[in-house]
Amino acid sequence: MIERYTRPEMGAVWSERRKFDTWLQVELAVVDALAEQGVIPDEDAAEIRDRASFTVDEVKEREQVTDHDVAAFVDVVAGSVGEAGRWVHHGLTSSDVLDTALGLQLSQAGMVLVGGAADYRNALIRRAREHGDTVCVGRTHGVHAEPTTFGVKLAGFAFEAHRNLIRLERAAEAVSVGALSGAVGTYAANGPEVEEAVLRRLGLAREDVSTQVVPRDRHAELLEAIALAGAGLERFATEVRHLQRTEVRELEEPFRSGEQKGSSAMPHKRNPIVSERIVGIARLLRGYAQAGLENVALWHERDITHSSVERVTLPDATILLDYAQHLATGVVEGMTVHEQRMRENLNATHGALYSQRALLALVEAGRSRDDAYRTVQEAAQRAWDEGTEFRYLLAQAAPELDLDAVFDPEAFVRNARTIVGRLDRIA
Repeated sequence: MIERYTRPEMGAVWSERRKFDTWLQVELAVVDALAEQGVIPDEDAAEIRDRASFTVDEVKEREQVTDHDVAAFVDVVAGSVGEAGRWVHHGLTSSDVLDTALGLQLSQAGMVLVGGAADYRNALIRRAREHGDTVCVGRTHGVHAEPTTFGVKLAGFAFEAHRNLIRLERAAEAVSVGALSGAVGTYAANGPEVEEAVLRRLGLAREDVSTQVVPRDRHAELLEAIALAGAGLERFATEVRHLQRTEVRELEEPFRSGEQKGSSAMPHKRNPIVSERIVGIARLLRGYAQAGLENVALWHERDITHSSVERVTLPDATILLDYAQHLATGVVEGMTVHEQRMRENLNATHGALYSQRALLALVEAGRSRDDAYRTVQEAAQRAWDEGTEFRYLLAQAAPELDLDAVFDPEAFVRNARTIVGRLDRIA
């Protein structure tokens, strides 16, 4: 992933140094397990642990000869130890190291993602409670529907964020597995007891049947959870973009006045660039999820068609979601809510958004539903088209109505606090 979108903690998880460090962690855990079983002399195991080392440059240089990254790594580490280095990688195949180390990296990346998901959810909860009573218009199909509150809007995003947090936790746990079962998963070289000892040291679960590689449905599940989390961020970012339009202007994402520039040509511009960036990132995350699904079907016990894909998808998807979550949290915490503009926009249809209350009141007064609907529809559309107040037109068309009761704004939002209060279950 390009540096522009890489935050330090997640970037470190996927650095070349961390990758090789994790490989060495697996190799040393195997040495210790084999020493416990008496396969490797204790003095050799101690020497390996004390002296095993590498540099990234050394491994890269050796790979130019071997054309195999794990073999190059083993050559460098074994060479750093001396004679005892012959025990490095004993009874292992490359995927024993690669997939187990990948499980460690994904566990670390998962913890970062879960932390970021919690920050985003918690920010939404705080702002939802703040605006539980802030009345604004609700829109369906982009058109004014009925009043709601901004807190109710944010509460919906918060619960979605919570579901995505749970999905990420579950998926991160599912990929935190290792396997050291040998060439075709039968433990022909090192027995299951070695695998158990190594994974216990590393803090990973065991893959029950690995066939040399860990099945890729686990990784696909993670990428799907990441894509869903990205889609949730996109939904929020899309709402911000709509509400920041000049004609609406109920909301604005943070803008550093006096420092930030919205346009190189137009000094007046304050664009929702962060929200737009989140939307673009979400598109990439969906693509990575598709690639993860393609990786599930490997030939027989294994092939390496998944390898080149994962070198891109797993680091990039976790890095991008980490970055997007950080952006979204910043938008939630720093966005400007124009409450006065929200109140002004409520009357953009000259009261027509009270149409359902008028319809129900006419039915309750004795009119047929179709007659009531036609009466209200005609008045509401005239109000919208002509700019005449809906209440005035309705008074003429339906004099039997108690208009104060029909045009009671509190009727729309009297349950808003109850809805927002449901956040207590996840806060």
